Amino acid sequence: MEPKRVLFLCTGNSCRSQMAEALVNAEADHRWKAFSAGSAPAGYVHPMALKVLEEAGIHHEGFSKPMDYFKGQHFDLIVTVCNDDEENCPVWLGKDKQVHLAFPDPAKASGSEEQKSTAFRKVREDMRNRMLPVLRG
Repeated sequence: MEPKRVLFLCTGNSCRSQMAEALVNAEADHRWKAFSAGSAPAGYVHPMALKVLEEAGIHHEGFSKPMDYFKGQHFDLIVTVCNDDEENCPVWLGKDKQVHLAFPDPAKASGSEEQKSTAFRKVREDMRNRMLPVLRG
């Protein structure tokens, strides 16, 4: 049986949507295949996102890409992961089922390297706790 396809969208496609893609591909029991994109892609995956994924035993080789990269493709689910209060979430014009799960942008965290890492870890764990159950349920 082919896995269901989920597309995670945010603005820069460098942190949250990349982390969501990696988490689902590593931890969703192969029932889902995840992809990610952004409305204004940053052109890189944030090193701290990769670091906190590696800490969780997840190796991710994603790359930052625009939403048009997936134009015309079907997804079983579209998930926007932007923080409503701070930014405009991308809009997917397809007819695919869509949900929104807001996560703060860890790239905007300030302070020491450890404080920034903590912000990325918090988003990673919040995604595990809130996003994976949506895909399982």
